[in-house]
Amino acid sequence: MPITDWPIDERPREKLLQRGPQALSDAELLAIFLRTGVPGKTAVDLARGLLDEHKGLTNLLAADHKRFCASRGLGLAKFAQLQAALEMSRRFLRDSLRRGDALASPEDTRRYLQSRLRTHHQEVFACLFLDSRHRVIEFEELFRGTIDGASVYPREVVRRALYHNAAAVILAHNHPSGVSEPSCADARITERLKAALELVDVRLLDHFVIGDGTPTSLAERGLI
Repeated sequence: MPITDWPIDERPREKLLQRGPQALSDAELLAIFLRTGVPGKTAVDLARGLLDEHKGLTNLLAADHKRFCASRGLGLAKFAQLQAALEMSRRFLRDSLRRGDALASPEDTRRYLQSRLRTHHQEVFACLFLDSRHRVIEFEELFRGTIDGASVYPREVVRRALYHNAAAVILAHNHPSGVSEPSCADARITERLKAALELVDVRLLDHFVIGDGTPTSLAERGLI
């Protein structure tokens, strides 16, 4: 049965307009993005199949163009549309941080860092440089490594903090495995960076580990 024959309150687009996007499942949200199905499948059916094939929405959104376009019902045009939508969401989150005090909205900070780092297939270490009022000056990805880890150099972090005239720094790195539990190595490098930054009077406010679900704060764990 085509979606146009469904009850109005069950159609994804109408459901979104009536109840908000948070009321929709991953498949329903994806169906709105796809707009149309394929012969024998509605957009919702197609979306469910894609989520099964890619083992979830996160993996689908993180797929490169070859993997993405290999799926039935997708192609380069959809890939370009998706990348544009993802980049708009990143810029929205970035601008929401820059408009005010980043620490006044820790959830915005978490969402922004997750949007920037979660989809990397290798470990990436990044910094949010903040002014004396804890407003964002700049976000930089400083180090990249293999899937097992990244080499982090405190001297380079200090150099970039001085370049931006930062008063404080928030660190973040992703775990490509999706597990956001901090490792012993994460705790050690955090201590090294905190000590190095203190030498130039820059505060280390937090270090987030990005995986699936909510990023883990080392400050909240008492590790800073």
